[in-house]
Amino acid sequence: MSLSDTIAAIATAISPQQGSVGIVRLSGDRAIAIAQQIFDAGGKQVWESHRILYGYVKQPLTKAIVDESLLLLMKSPRSFTREDVVEFHCHGGIMAVQQVLNLCLEQGARLAEAGEFSLRAFLNGRIDLTQAESINDLVGAKSAQAAQAAIASLRGKLAQSLKYLRSKCLNVLTEIEARIDFEDDLPPLDVKWVKAEILAVSQESQQILVTADRGELLRTGLKVAIVGRPNVGKSSLLNAWSRSDRAIVTDLPGTTRDVVDSQLVVGGIPIQVLDTAGIRETEDVVEKIGVERSRQAAQSADLVLMVIDASVGWIEKDTEIYATVCDRPVILVMNKIDLALTPSPSPMGRGEQESLTHSSMGRGEQEQILIPPLLRERGLVGEGIPIVKTAASQQQGIEDLEAAILRYIHQDTIAAANLEVAINQRQKACLLRVVQSLANVQIAIADQLPLDFWTIDLRDAISAIGEITGEEVTESVLDQIFSRFCIGK
Repeated sequence: MSLSDTIAAIATAISPQQGSVGIVRLSGDRAIAIAQQIFDAGGKQVWESHRILYGYVKQPLTKAIVDESLLLLMKSPRSFTREDVVEFHCHGGIMAVQQVLNLCLEQGARLAEAGEFSLRAFLNGRIDLTQAESINDLVGAKSAQAAQAAIASLRGKLAQSLKYLRSKCLNVLTEIEARIDFEDDLPPLDVKWVKAEILAVSQESQQILVTADRGELLRTGLKVAIVGRPNVGKSSLLNAWSRSDRAIVTDLPGTTRDVVDSQLVVGGIPIQVLDTAGIRETEDVVEKIGVERSRQAAQSADLVLMVIDASVGWIEKDTEIYATVCDRPVILVMNKIDLALTPSPSPMGRGEQESLTHSSMGRGEQEQILIPPLLRERGLVGEGIPIVKTAASQQQGIEDLEAAILRYIHQDTIAAANLEVAINQRQKACLLRVVQSLANVQIAIADQLPLDFWTIDLRDAISAIGEITGEEVTESVLDQIFSRFCIGK
């Protein structure tokens, strides 16, 4: 990779017969020269910075028209990369955009690597590393809250806090090293001040660390699997929740043969909901494959919604299914609550059962659902295992279900913190180093070790903060970060 090259790439998502506009981006010393070779502006349009030109992209030799387009010119340093940048705004689709890109490459541009535009912006001082990472987060945002957190970081909220902490550490290091080098010429070091500064930086670092879990949730979301026996209303629940007919619903058991997923947003958190095939013993080869996939989906999920038919009550098959998911976080969903009636004693015997009183939705009367008390011993109906009552076919209980999920992911705590930024896992690892290094400095001070020992861990804390912002970062780290970007970014 060389910053002296002029790079080109398609900067928008391109799909056949989709999208009205596609953008090809050039950046580098020869960007304008290449554009002038293939773009005919016509008339008396002036090639000035931050102007939009109208014209045709043409083959340089044959003058054959490739596309009618707009050209946006941004001269250095007033561009995203702080290099000369040219954008061709072409008709959408594949052929026009690809042909314009090919012409740029034929005239001497190089195809950009993943994230190379953002990398150049970082290396040329246009953005710091936290802002570069937030660009990728913004592109991949799956919810409005994720986008807002990315924008806050892009505007420098995180970088400002980190640079402030780094400057405090540098000030302390300067004072300590001055006493090491010029001990006889300076007043004694104010140890109380040093301890106060170190403690303040450590506490503020820990406050930023709190946002890591929120950041992970906003970026990756939550995978939720809906499991249960056939015909308990799993697909109806998904349809009611997603307000669509995503899953097929019939009275026939085994209708859902494979895992059906749907993307939802609950409380700002992206959620991938997996509607699984009803788990039962079957001789149907296709259904058997679906049941096995259901079990795999449940094991890979962050949270399992186990659906029970409230009109039937808990039966032995439910116990068998629960045994396969009890090692995962579970929310028990009592569906068909509108059909629930006081059931007759089950084969277990009423002495082995216990009633759970609830208010039936839509009727206002008290009814009973029988649940074996042995499930308390297994923790299913004990403390910490929420029970939600729904009537999916009537679109009832969905808000209660979402509230239970938000409680599971501690959304109330997150919202109360009103956090503007959300760090990623790389930044979290660096901040953990900061906190540990500062703790070592505090130990060195308490043990009255020589000042040289104080500086070792203090330097490591400064270095770790610099790795987050990019002030101290290796080429391998940059490669790892920007390789996750799309080509046009």
